[in-house]
Order: sequence, then structure tokens, then C-alpha cells
Amino acid sequence: MMMDDDMENGGLGPYQDRPRTFPNMRSKPYVPMIFRILMRINIRVLFVLLLLCLGVVFYIGASTSPIIVFVFSVCIITFILSIYLCKWVLSKDEGPPEMAQISDAIRDGAEGFFRTQYGTISKMACLLALVIFCIYLFRNTTPQQEASGIGRSNSACITVAAFLLGALCSGIAGYVGMWVSVRANVRVSSAARRSAREALQIAVRAGGFSAIVVVGMAVIGIAILYATFYVWLGVDTPGSMKVTDCSLFTDRPVANLPLLLVGYGFGASFVALFAQLGGGIYTKAADVGADLVGKVEQGIPEDDPRNPAVIADLVGDNVGDCAARGADLFESIAAEIISAMILGGTMVQRYPSGFILFPLVVHSFDLVISSIGILSIRSSRDSSVKAPIEDPMAILQKGYSVTIVLAVLTFGASTRWLLYTEQAPSAWLNFALCGLVGIITAYIFVWITKYYTDYKHEPVRALALSSSTGHGTNIIAGVSLGLESTAPPVLVISVSIVSAYWLGQTSGLVDESGNPIGGLFGTAVATMGMLSTAAYVLTMDMFGPIADNAGGIVEMSQQPESVREITDVLDAVGNTTKATTKGFAIGSAALASFLLFSAYMDEVATFAQEPFKQAGNYLIDCQVDIAIPEVFVGGLLGSMLIFLFSGWACSAVGKTAQEVVNEVRRQFIERPGIMEYKEKPDYARCVAIVASASLREMIKPGALAIISPLVIGGWVLALEGEKNDHHIPPLSCISFTHLSFLWALSTVVSAFRNSVALVLGQLVKFAHEGHALLGAKVVAALLMFATVSGILMALFLNTAGGAWDNAKKFIETGALGGKGSDTHKAAVTGDTVGDPFKDTAGPSLHVLIKMLATITLVMAPIFL
Repeated sequence: MMMDDDMENGGLGPYQDRPRTFPNMRSKPYVPMIFRILMRINIRVLFVLLLLCLGVVFYIGASTSPIIVFVFSVCIITFILSIYLCKWVLSKDEGPPEMAQISDAIRDGAEGFFRTQYGTISKMACLLALVIFCIYLFRNTTPQQEASGIGRSNSACITVAAFLLGALCSGIAGYVGMWVSVRANVRVSSAARRSAREALQIAVRAGGFSAIVVVGMAVIGIAILYATFYVWLGVDTPGSMKVTDCSLFTDRPVANLPLLLVGYGFGASFVALFAQLGGGIYTKAADVGADLVGKVEQGIPEDDPRNPAVIADLVGDNVGDCAARGADLFESIAAEIISAMILGGTMVQRYPSGFILFPLVVHSFDLVISSIGILSIRSSRDSSVKAPIEDPMAILQKGYSVTIVLAVLTFGASTRWLLYTEQAPSAWLNFALCGLVGIITAYIFVWITKYYTDYKHEPVRALALSSSTGHGTNIIAGVSLGLESTAPPVLVISVSIVSAYWLGQTSGLVDESGNPIGGLFGTAVATMGMLSTAAYVLTMDMFGPIADNAGGIVEMSQQPESVREITDVLDAVGNTTKATTKGFAIGSAALASFLLFSAYMDEVATFAQEPFKQAGNYLIDCQVDIAIPEVFVGGLLGSMLIFLFSGWACSAVGKTAQEVVNEVRRQFIERPGIMEYKEKPDYARCVAIVASASLREMIKPGALAIISPLVIGGWVLALEGEKNDHHIPPLSCISFTHLSFLWALSTVVSAFRNSVALVLGQLVKFAHEGHALLGAKVVAALLMFATVSGILMALFLNTAGGAWDNAKKFIETGALGGKGSDTHKAAVTGDTVGDPFKDTAGPSLHVLIKMLATITLVMAPIFL
């Protein structure tokens, strides 16, 4: 990209004496097509269309349930509040011209990458939607679906439509997160010139806008989809599909309607995975490249304008931490709601329909209480009066405490409203206690992660001290800290699952045979409780990258040291909030995956017309027995998948970072005037390198996650079809043996042969019956082992990376020699190692373990 002559010409005087200008990454700002279309419509026509759409939505909701109308009303009111927050943030000034110019460069780079990345993801989503459609045209249907008129073609259309809607909403969630962050960063920088409290308030409200939109869109999207299916299929009308249809086993009722929503969760997971991978590779490759050459080799500060990779680094904060995290949290909430609705559907044959709609109400209240928590953070100090910098973490914790208290109250009210039943009058209280278990779990998770990643506490200070003896001891201390940090969260998750299950089992809810059936729903309620403050937690998460960007803008525009001190404090707190929300995300992912696993077994039982579980939720003869060789191998492959995926994600960051390091070194060598402010770095070149490499490198680990369950399930079916065939001629047996060998070879050769082998395995299975549900059991083992391994790996990666980062921040405050010392250089090395841990591989595992569950839910019939 060509730059202005005055940027290239070093003879016009010292750089800092001239107006500071920065190149645009794009020739003009990018506006999504849908917004360009809307802007061309007359405002009155647009208003009429909006009212018409709202009327249709409320009509469908009223035809479904008053509870759905309540959910719609709350979502729309909070959307209006988000508009207020957005206008409030945008009304703040952008500071001096040099700040605005840097912000424009960041904005254009982020929007350019977002457009390219999501263009690639949308093409892959359309291709996968076609594959899902073809699979559903040939899959089995349940007797209940056939009786209600939901044939293969209708089922295919419903699933594909839900998948595409989930993918679209997930993409919008990511765009909203990025859109607000690239506009709020410069306003936070400008506010930091006046007071830390004002800068904090702007960053929180900007993050709050994104959080409310993301959570609200997840809730209203599922509610609209549920209500539409309810009305379209004529649920509860004579001769139509009921909300729950009794399967072959009357003691295991199966909810058909919520099962139609699994495509929505899969679409959200699909987009979130690639958004997290691509954004994570982008942001950490640029960060590592900028730190290794800038800090370690050249000895210049972080975000120094002389560093050619600094713009790419700041762009990465937006596409990796904001856009990707928005899609991640959207997917988490969608998966939790759908899995809880599926489990709630198993209850409503004997109990109220509120068991299905309860998750939607909980998250509607989440929007209300989180909004109150966000608004409780105010700029109370007079900006003209200089006062000591308050602890931003303490202010955020106060807002979180307000949200927690309100969550307990609203959760109790929701359980009394929707889960009260005359057959078990005290059941709602048990479920309220399940929600309290989830809320307490969330709070403890936040505290544990804060303890291991905040430099106010001993673990990070000990890690910083280890840097004084060299790079190697820093790495050893960081790895050991990360490994140790997995123990407390796992103990908390274990206690919460057992406690919630016991409370559900003792709630008094029983089936026709008198067996307790509330255990799994109790764990679902605990998961809802943990996510009942999701909007505020996402606000704290968005606060981090906005504060980080603000610090970069202050440094690049060469503001006074006092301003940089304020943004440094906000940045350090932002690192802690990002780490705590990642801990929160993996905790909720663990509970949600447990629910999705149970939903998978329910769906297998429905399609196979064979019991996968006995009444009381205990496994019987069709249990997932790891003593069966194929099942054990499936579990082993599930654990391997986690490590291979993490390795490929970290390797992608390393390869891309090498390109950035080489480019930055080249510019420092070929343009020696950069260090003296006489020549301008070519920021655009680094942005282009990182963007193209991240898009290229995200494909392999993402494809691995999608293909693996299909390949493993199909491989078992091929082997089972061979092993149990006793009547075919010997020549045919040999051919089947060859097919199995080719199948094993295909897993190594290419994805294409994987697909062919899957088809061959299905043909074998159709020709010869195998053991009951072996393919489904192997995939269940894959899910179990991958979930357990993924939880531990993500906890390790997230905590170790966050601790390394804040150990460096602690030294940069002046401790142990301060910036530029040998201790600081060792800490920078640890930080670069931790970057792909905490911002690429770790967050991607959150999505991976839930996507494995949703893809198996969608594809379950082909494993039978």
C-alpha cells in the first residue's frame, strides 16, 4: 500500500515535530451490505417496516405463550437501553487529531479483516449447510416426527434454516463487539487526559452495549425460532406434534420441539470457532512479533509508534478479543439455553411447560440486572479535580456484586413463577438452590482466576520474581502455575455438579413409575445460574481490549506520562478481567457440555428406539462402557483431538509471528531512520501479512474439529459392519477388510477420503446390522474424553497465559528493575509464550468442546 510522501521522506524534520499522521488500512470505511441497504430506505418506510416486524413477532409470541411475550418485551427494552449506551459513548470527544488518526487506522484495519474473515466463514457455512441438508434427506426419522408430518425434507429444511440463522446471529454478535470497540478506544484515551474514573466509565458502557446486544440477540433469536416452529407445526392442536411425545419408553419422555433448535446452536458454534481461531491467530501473532523485536531487540516501549507491527497489534485486540469473544459468549449462551430446553422438555409431560421456557426467562432477567450493574458505575468525580487513581478492579467488583445480588433475587422469583407444580410444591425451592449453586460457582471461578492472574496476589508476584534468574526459570514457573491452577476450578465444578444433581433428584419430581427425574434438570438450572450474570461478565471482558487499545493510542500519540499511567492501570485490570471471564467461560462450558451430552443420549434413544439410559438417569445395559475396545479408542481419540487442536492453534501463531518478526526486522534494517523518528514504518505491510496468514492458518484446526466426530463415528460403523457379518461370502469379507484398511488410511491422507470412507462405512452398516448403538457409544466416549481433557487444557492455557502477562505488567510498574531490565526481558519472553495460550488455543477450546456436542447432536442419526 502506498503512503504519503511526507511519511516516506525523512528530510522534512524530526518526526515528533511534524503533525502525526497515520495511514488508513482501507481507502474508505467498510459498511456491511445490510446497513447500506437500510440507509437507502426512507426513514418513514423503515419505521413502518420495523413496526410491522415487531407486530409479527409479538403475534407469534402471543400465539405461543405469554412467557414468550415477556421475553420479547424485555429484549426489546434492553435493546433500546443499548442504543442509549451507544449514543452516550459516541457523544464523547475523540481527543486531539493525532488520536483520531490512529483510531481511524485501527478501525479500518479491523473492519477490513473482519470483512475478509467473515466472508470466508460464510462460504464455509453455506457449504456445510448443504452437507447437513443432504445428510438429513437420508437420515432416519422418529415415529413421532412421521406422525406429526415432519418428514425428512421438512426436518432438513428446519435444521438448515436454524443452522444458518445461528451462524448469522453469531456473526452479527462478533461484528457488534468489534464495531463498538474500535470507536470507544479513542474516547477512552481522550477521557484519560481528564480522569481515570471517566475513562473507566466509557470503557464499561461501551462493553455493556456490546454485551446487551449479544445476550439479547441470543435470547430473542432462540425465542423467535421456538415460537415460529410452535406456530408453524401447530403444536398442541389436534393431530399435530405435541410439545412432548412419548417415545417407545414411557418413562423417558422426549421433547421434539426443542430438539429442532440444535441446528441454531451448531451454527453459532461453527462461526464462533473460526472467529476465535482467526482472530486469536491475528492478535497474538502481531503481539508476539511486535514484542520480540520492539521490546527485546530494540528496547522500545510497548505500543511505540516506531514499531511497524504496532497497528497490527492494536487491530488484533479488536478482531481477536472483541469480535471473537462476542461470538464466543453468544455461542455459550445459545448452547446452554438449547440444552436446558431439551432437558426441560423431558419434564413437561407431567409438569408445566415453564420447564422448557425457563432458560429464556432467566436470561431475560440477566439483561435487566446486568444493565443495572453497568449503570451503577458512574463518573462521580469532578474531572477538573486531580484525585488519586481509584482501583478500577474494585469499582468493577462493586458493579458485579450488585448484579450478583439481583441475580439471586430474580432467579428465585423465576423458579417460583415457572417451576412451581402442585405435584411437588417444594420443587421450585430446590431448583432455586440449584441456581444459587451456579451463581456461587461463577463467583468462585472469577475469584480463583483473579487470584492466579492478578499481580496483587502471590502467584503472579512469585512468577515475576522467577524472571530475575532468567528466561528459563520464568517459563518453568509459569507452566507450573498453570498446571496448579487447574485443581481449584475442577473441584468447584465437581462439587457444583454433584450438589445441583442431588438437589434436583430430591426435588420431588418423578415419572409415572415413581422414579426421580429432576437430577439432570437440576444441573441445567445450575448452569443457568452460572450464566445468569453473563451480560455483566461479557462487559468486563470487553473492557479489557478497549482499555488496551486506549493505552496504545496514548503511547502512539505521545501523550504525557500521567495519561499513560492511567491507561496502564486500566490495561492491567483489563488483563485480569479478560482472564477471569475466560475462567468463567470454561466453567460454563463444562456445565453446558454436561447438559449437551445428556441431550445427545436422549436424541440417540429417540431415533434408535432403544433405551440409552434407565429411569433415574442411570446408565444400564446400553451404557458407554470403555471396556469395549472401540469405545475406549473413541475416548482416546477425543483426548488426542484436544491436544492436536491446541498444538495446531499455537503452531499457527508461531508461524505467523515468524513472518511478522522477519518483516519488522527488515524495516528496522532498511529504514534506520525509524528509530530516530525520521522515517515512518510501513504499518500496512504488517497488517497485510498477519491478515492473510491468520485466514490461511485457521482452516486446519477448524476442519479438524468438524470432521473428527464424523470420521470416528463412521469408522466404527465400518468396522462393526465387518465384524458382525457372518453370512457373506469370503471374497466379500476380504473386500470389507480392505475397506476398513482404506478407512484407516484415509484418516491420514485427506479429508476427501474421509468423506468417501464415511459413505462406505454407512453402506456396510445398512447392509449388515452391528451391535446396538456402538457408533453412538463411540461418539459419546469421544465427547466425554474430549470434554474432560478440553476443560483441563483450557484452564491451564488461560491461567498460565494471563499470569505471564501480568507478571510482565508488574515488573513494568517499576518492580524488580522495571522496564528494560534483564528481568523485564525474561518476563517478555514468558508473555510471548503465554500469548497463544490465553488468546488463541485456550479460548478456542471453550468453543470446541461445545461444538463437538452440538455437531454430534445434529449428526446423531448417522451414527446409528
